[in-house]
Amino acid sequence: MGYKHLKFPEGSLFLVTGGAGFIGSNLCEAILNMGYKVRCLDDLSTGSQKNIDMFIDNPNYEFVKGDIKDLDTCMNACQGVDYVLNQAAWGSVPRSLEMPIFYCKNNIEGTLNMLEAARQNGVKKFVYASSSSVYGDEPNLPKREGREGNLLSPYALTKRCDEEWAKLYTMHYGLDTYGMRYFNVFGRRQNPNGAYAAVIPKFIKMLLNDEQPTINGDGKQSRDFTYIENVIEANLKACLASHEAAGQAYNVAYGGREYLIDIYYTLTKALNKNIEPNFGPDRKGDIKHSNADISKSRKLLGYDPDYDFAKGLSEAIEWYKENL
Repeated sequence: MGYKHLKFPEGSLFLVTGGAGFIGSNLCEAILNMGYKVRCLDDLSTGSQKNIDMFIDNPNYEFVKGDIKDLDTCMNACQGVDYVLNQAAWGSVPRSLEMPIFYCKNNIEGTLNMLEAARQNGVKKFVYASSSSVYGDEPNLPKREGREGNLLSPYALTKRCDEEWAKLYTMHYGLDTYGMRYFNVFGRRQNPNGAYAAVIPKFIKMLLNDEQPTINGDGKQSRDFTYIENVIEANLKACLASHEAAGQAYNVAYGGREYLIDIYYTLTKALNKNIEPNFGPDRKGDIKHSNADISKSRKLLGYDPDYDFAKGLSEAIEWYKENL
């Protein structure tokens, strides 16, 4: 179960792009705790220095400030690297609708730079962040790989393009690539601030401050909320997956389904708050219901998530109580 028992060759070097971000910093921490080396590449545009301050004195840790939009930066960062965990990207469906050209440059061209740098440097495995948004308007639940609909946002398009580029790099260049289709990841160090903040940390922070949160739409939308520990497991198991499993994308989720309004009231109860939410308009480009079939990830990656929603949420609440 989990990932702490996983073994890599001694002295293995992992490059985590976007390593100062929410998911990236958790990956850096997990790998360092397992005794392997980490090089963190981040331009600190959406990541935060405070997420990685704790690693500074670790002799196995190296920080490179740089941008994946620059090929030379990617080439230098990939030198001597065994495994790339490419998390660098700009998130948020609504923001991508406002900044489509930037999203193309950052999320598509940036990932292509990383693929090329990994290929030229002989990297063993290239694991990268995709997203459940690639399912678009496909109405069937649970969401299953190979059954995608029309894309609903520039963000979703960037992730779909990344998957296609990665598939070609496996097909033509022999680079083993594995796409992680994240479903609503949450947990420690996820940023609760700003207009594009994820819903769980945002709700927790507002409730702790006795503020009234706004729920987009009627609160009846459902999500497969996935605790960060499960995401770490999927990334590290992909680094050990077979060549036959490469060139594909995998759902990374718990396989559950939670309604936003239920989560809200779970949080008010856990935090002992009696605050009713506001209801606002639906968010443009949003998928109404999202729930993952994780059988392919189980079969081909050996993914076996430990943390259900309730267990993850209680850990997240405790972390935010101590750190906000």
